[in-house]
Amino acid sequence: MAAYIPEEKITAIKNASDIVDIVSETVSLRRAGRNFLGLCPFHTEKTPSFTVSPDKQIFYCFGCGAGGNVFSFLMKHGGLTFPEAVNMLAGRYGIDLPTRNLSHHEKKKLTERETILTLNSEAMSFYRDCLLSDEQGKQAKGYLLKRGMTRKTIDEFKLGFAPDGWDHLVRHFRSCRKPVEMALQAGLIVSRKKGEGHYDRFRNRIIFPIFNGQNQTVGFGGRVMDDALPKYLNSPETPVYNKSRSLYGLNRARQKCRETQTVYVVEGYFDLLSMHQFGIENTVATLGTSLTADHVQILKGFVGEGGKAALVYDSDQAGIKAAQRSVAVFQKGMLEARIMVLPKGHDPDSFLMAYGPEDFLKAAAQSMGMIPFMVESAVEKHGLSIDGKVRIVNDLKSAMLAIGDPVARSLRVKHLAERLGVDETVLLQKIQRTAPSPAKATWLQGRPGVIKASKPPPVRGETYRLERQMVAMMLQFPEMIADIKRRRLMDHFTDPVLAEIGRGIIDHFAAADSDIAGLVSRWDDPEKKAMVARLSLTDEHWDRDGCMNLMTQFERTIRRKDKALQMRIEAAEKSGDVDLLAVLLREKQQQARKTVEKQSGANH
Repeated sequence: MAAYIPEEKITAIKNASDIVDIVSETVSLRRAGRNFLGLCPFHTEKTPSFTVSPDKQIFYCFGCGAGGNVFSFLMKHGGLTFPEAVNMLAGRYGIDLPTRNLSHHEKKKLTERETILTLNSEAMSFYRDCLLSDEQGKQAKGYLLKRGMTRKTIDEFKLGFAPDGWDHLVRHFRSCRKPVEMALQAGLIVSRKKGEGHYDRFRNRIIFPIFNGQNQTVGFGGRVMDDALPKYLNSPETPVYNKSRSLYGLNRARQKCRETQTVYVVEGYFDLLSMHQFGIENTVATLGTSLTADHVQILKGFVGEGGKAALVYDSDQAGIKAAQRSVAVFQKGMLEARIMVLPKGHDPDSFLMAYGPEDFLKAAAQSMGMIPFMVESAVEKHGLSIDGKVRIVNDLKSAMLAIGDPVARSLRVKHLAERLGVDETVLLQKIQRTAPSPAKATWLQGRPGVIKASKPPPVRGETYRLERQMVAMMLQFPEMIADIKRRRLMDHFTDPVLAEIGRGIIDHFAAADSDIAGLVSRWDDPEKKAMVARLSLTDEHWDRDGCMNLMTQFERTIRRKDKALQMRIEAAEKSGDVDLLAVLLREKQQQARKTVEKQSGANH
């Protein structure tokens, strides 16, 4: 899809971008020599294996194999197409992109997200104007002030007001000639069930704009000012808004999360606003949905290695259930989390208003780990009678199984056994019986939402290892490329992927371009991009003597293979094995033909 974006524009955007800046917006990075390290946003890990090179402008995860340049990262992390990633970076760095050569379909696909983001921004401005209007926004402003919101908070979070009535926003879009059909796709308006036309989704509600990591408005939340239902209404899923990957306030919490290596997770919009207003800025809020594995990976990226989350829930039963539902997600995501249940009758907003931030932080310091919290909640709920203990164990089985570290699981089981006065061995057997059988585990691999088991890596021989080292040498010590080309070593590569990458390196560097990030862009295949990134970042120390030795070793291997084939041919001739001789001669002819074809291709 890159064909209709001029190459010089892609190069200009790539040169203007800093991959460390882009990646660090979602991943907490720390300096490690010439590179940066962080927890991979694409798979669950405890020890950082995600490497970003500011010199080469590439990334690679030595844990899951994801790798590439700045475009690759945005495509994989944000679910963007290549044109969307290019377009986003172009807007960020003020580089104009021509669109006159786009087909109608391409232009529609490329601009859909941008149009929705523009409409959301326009809607946010409209709601803001309604709130600040003396006539329309008087009641809404009074409500916000009564809730303890300051003018500073209202302005910083761009709060607004959707006036009562059916089509105020629809008419506004029409008056400024905005595409109403796209506003429907953005979830801002709704089609009438009877007859034609549309009406506003949000009416007579306080409006909370929801931003992504780039401070773009991706959706909205709306709250009534009375007892009407539903109390809260959120934007539907759209091409720019995904609830399972969105958290309210994340754009403003990012920096403090990194500094403190802690993130507080609350449930409501006003809870978050109060937390920020009282200086606890490392706070995000869920958006009417349970915490997901994607949320945990995002939070983990912000708090970094050794970071933790603190879940702040209301004291009612619904809050406790929400905390319990989050246990397995955090356990599987390998992010330490604690549960903070506030005194009865309080949510974070009311607690802060009543007691202030110091008491809140003191209470947070005494919060419990997730498993101890679940244990004590179950004890309080069921009691310690015989029947109560059975129910407690049944309640906690799935949470215990979710603990990935077998040592940690063993210690938690031991603690539970002591708390209940139950034999540890019996308790462990009960929990293990709950685990899926091997047959069921195999069946689960194909189910939606289940991570597939990775295939074992193919067995590679000495030839592959040498070819791989040769490519790594070309990337890390390009001074040897001329020798490799002169000695025609690429003609003898047996692995097609390494051969293609090797020839790409020769072509790329022949154009006097040593830019690795630019080299990555030569291929659309993510695996080839990742292989280039990996081989560029492997920790090998090259000098000319070492390079010459590697090339000599490779040539010896070629000669040994040729000699071995010739010996097999001679042995077949002596033994009179006509069928084997025919096979071996064909193999020799094929090798000779491939060498000629490679040489011919290289010369052209």
